[in-house]
Amino acid sequence: MKKFLIAAIVLLSALPARAQLFGGEDVINNPNFDMQRFSWGYFLGFNTYDFDFDYKNYKASPATGKDFSIDRTIGFNVGLIGNMRLSDHLDLRLEPGVSFNRINFQATKADSKTFREINSTFVHIPLLLKFSTTRINNFKPFVVGGVSTSLNLSSNENNPEDNSDGQFRMTTNNFYYEIGFGIDLYLYYFKFTPSIRGVFAINDELVRDNDPNSFYTGNIEKMSSRAVFINFTFQ
Repeated sequence: MKKFLIAAIVLLSALPARAQLFGGEDVINNPNFDMQRFSWGYFLGFNTYDFDFDYKNYKASPATGKDFSIDRTIGFNVGLIGNMRLSDHLDLRLEPGVSFNRINFQATKADSKTFREINSTFVHIPLLLKFSTTRINNFKPFVVGGVSTSLNLSSNENNPEDNSDGQFRMTTNNFYYEIGFGIDLYLYYFKFTPSIRGVFAINDELVRDNDPNSFYTGNIEKMSSRAVFINFTFQ
């Protein structure tokens, strides 16, 4: 995840310089775009998810310090944006979307039978406040933060089968806080915005196995997902 974040930060940092170099500072694109009370758009992007575990008792692998090892993959985001201007530097944003991802995890002290592949589809709905700087030529940096909820369509929460039958179960409804940053780039016909955001679950997302001493869930006090979203917005 660190490599993923570093690459994303470098990419976002390079975009303003490229826009200034090739976009021409003397031409101000869409000068009145941010004066609209309401604006709309859509986004496409990428994500990577993993889990944060809190354990009841320490009995993890000495090599990793964890009961489970996580193999992260790159997922996909798509959604819509509704933006309401509150002031020159503050906007309220609603960004309903869908994210697709896969997490592979396995117990660090067991054989290959403990491997689980978790494919998830989330309907993700963030409500965010966007704090922007003063526009500089054709770009404007910002930070964003807020709360969100999601509906995990692949949760298996109501499935009577558990890990003893090969079924890993999670809660369907979840809540998060989010924080990130990005850059608005004002192009000739539209505004293009790359951004990066951290998403952190607040609630416990694990549905326990029927056996209270289950190898998979018996020692877990809390399991919360966390993610990095890189989105590209068009307005």
